[in-house]
Amino acid sequence: MSDLEPQAAVPHAAVPFAGEGQLVAVEITKAFSGLVALDRVDLAVMSGEIVGLIGPNGAGKTTFFNCVTGFTVPTRGRVSFDGRDVTGLAPARRAALGMARTFQHAQLFGHLSVRENLLLGRHLHYGASAWQAAVGLPRARRAEREADRHIRDIAARTGLAPVLDATISDLPYGTQRMVEVARALATEPRMLLLDEPSAGMDSNESAYFGQMLRGIHEERGLAMLLIEHDVALVMAVCDRVYVLDFGRLIASGTPEEIRRNPAVQAAYFGSEVVGA
Repeated sequence: MSDLEPQAAVPHAAVPFAGEGQLVAVEITKAFSGLVALDRVDLAVMSGEIVGLIGPNGAGKTTFFNCVTGFTVPTRGRVSFDGRDVTGLAPARRAALGMARTFQHAQLFGHLSVRENLLLGRHLHYGASAWQAAVGLPRARRAEREADRHIRDIAARTGLAPVLDATISDLPYGTQRMVEVARALATEPRMLLLDEPSAGMDSNESAYFGQMLRGIHEERGLAMLLIEHDVALVMAVCDRVYVLDFGRLIASGTPEEIRRNPAVQAAYFGSEVVGA
């Protein structure tokens, strides 16, 4: 890694810090039994922008993602969301603040329908208690109608309307990934955090998915953090991109700046992709 030292590739002045971003991670470090998986990683997502995080297998992307979302406790560093320190908060608390994430492997209820999975994502905003629903009070019926309307709108926006009543286990894996994104949207998040969302999609599905993300972003101004192996997808949809290698940040900038970065070209793209 001698020619990829992050200190030379990433000027710290280019990274927004506390108070300058909706999501700010500062000096995130994670060690597992002496192995440093992340080494002082800084990253910020400004309100209303899409940010990508790329790197080869083992670079530390998912570990970083888990630190940001509360599934892993960092050895050192801090995470803030809307100016609030959330480093010690559990994932559910972060979700209640408006951080919605997907997982590298789809985490869906396979025996339930698409509709039922999306309704589970809607539970944070369900406007009635369990006992009110059980006895069929008007408030519960209104809540059910509103939840169903919201779910149908999301299904239409994500191309899932034709399979809304299909069982998850009967769907292709690429469609299941789309369901997981739609379920995250059902929580009405203030920020969407996507871990390898295009995994299992073919090139056509991936291109459609990228267009969908940009469309949602433009309609709602929803901030997103996207971890992806599909470099073309990241370059097409992201406003800024960070690059990890062996747990260290080696570059950050606009997609065009990342394309032109010599260290990134050598490590990830190669001349054919960069010239495309």
